[in-house]
Formats: sequence, C-alpha cells, structure tokens
Amino acid sequence: MSAWRKVLAWLGWAGLGLVAIAVMLADFLARTPLGARHAGPALTPPSEQFPFGTDLLGRDLFSETLYGLSTTVAQAGEAAVLALLAGGLLGFVAAHLPRPAGAALRWAVGAFASIPALLLALLLIALTSRIYAGPAAGLAAAPLAFVRAFDRTRAAGSLGHAEYARATGISASALLNRDLAYEFRDTLLPTAARALAAVAIILSTVSFLGFGAGPPHRDLGLMIAAAKTSYLSAWWTAAFPALALMLLILLARLAAGLDEGERP
Repeated sequence: MSAWRKVLAWLGWAGLGLVAIAVMLADFLARTPLGARHAGPALTPPSEQFPFGTDLLGRDLFSETLYGLSTTVAQAGEAAVLALLAGGLLGFVAAHLPRPAGAALRWAVGAFASIPALLLALLLIALTSRIYAGPAAGLAAAPLAFVRAFDRTRAAGSLGHAEYARATGISASALLNRDLAYEFRDTLLPTAARALAAVAIILSTVSFLGFGAGPPHRDLGLMIAAAKTSYLSAWWTAAFPALALMLLILLARLAAGLDEGERP
C-alpha cells in the first residue's frame, strides 16, 4: 500500500473510531429520547434550536439521525463479522484444501458471488424474516469475501518461498497456521472495513425498500425512505440521514485502503 493510501486508511479508521464513540454516547448526545414526537413544530427547517430540523412528526432530526446511525452501525458490525467468518476465513481455509476440492468449492461459491449481493440479501430475508436483515446482509456479502480470500491465498501459495517451504518438509498444518497468521496481520483490517462498507450499503437499501429494520429502531435507510414524500419541500428530512450514511461508507472505504480499481 502506498504512503498516501496508508494516510487515508488511518484517517478512515480514525473517523470510524469517532463514529463508534458517537454511537456509544448516543443517549447522552441526543437532544431528545428515541422517537420523541412533537419536540418542535413539524417540518421545521434547520435552525439554532434544531440543527438538523424536525420531521413530519416534530421529531428532532439530529437525535433521530444519531439513533438511526447507531442502529445502522450495530447491524452492519454484526453483518461484517459474519461476512468475515463465512466468507474471508472459509475462503482462506478452502484455498488450503486439495486442489480438486478447493477448485470445486471456489466454483460453487463463485456462482453466488456473481449474483448482486443486494438480491441475495432480499432473497434470504424473503425466506426468513426482516428481523434477520443483518445476518442476511452478512451472508450476502460472504461469497465475494470468500472469492477474494481464496484467490489471494492461492496466489500467495504459488510464490517461490511457499514452494520452498513445502519442499523442506514443513507439515500442511504448520503452513496453514503460518499463512493464517500472515493473513490476519496483512488483510484483516482492510477486509473488515471493506465488509463494513458493503453490508452498510446492503442494509440501508433493503430498509429503504421496506425489508429491513422497523420502528422504533429505525436505521438510516428507513429514515430516508420515510422522508420520500417531502424530499423537495423539506429536503433536510432525507439529506442529513443520507449524509450520515455516506460518511459511514466513505470512512469504511478509506479504512479499507481503496484497493486498486475500486472507489469509495
């Protein structure tokens, strides 16, 4: 990773740290309780009293955006962990299987990876329930994480030093443990950040479409969807939740290091 990407990655992680602090202190930072109606006049534009304005029910949008961010971060964090375990870790292990078995597994998972993750998430939610939107997003992001980890591990295993290690008689289990240590050291944080960005997009989209979190635990996607009747007349009702979501995704993509060929 080049020097400027390392700087951007550190900025991304620092920003995510600030987001995490804001989420943990949401009850303290919020001006009103979750879902408190009639905190002010309905559809009040941003002002000194209400920095983000109010929505159709008179709720303080600063507080509601903070609570929505908390819900999005909590769900996305759980989904990202699932994507790492069901995708990245299994892809790494599969790459160390005998070549015929590994290739067959890579082909099968690659077929799912070719399907847009959003469609997979919607299918999983349809087969279960909207309360499982978080796990559905994690499983939907897992195939691409599997393919990335598998291909990266196989490429590393074909390098000269890996061939030499096998030729010296080092056991397969010892090589697996060594490679796993390098995998965690070199790729865990970027992969986690990339997964966080991916599942945040999936979760917000399924919520916007009505398949995600429901009241009173509204996430940012549901807040944006709820404001669709007033996008033009009361732009702030959707703008601030959308900006919060964009900031979360941007910070996660910066923390991932902005891989070659990818953009935030």
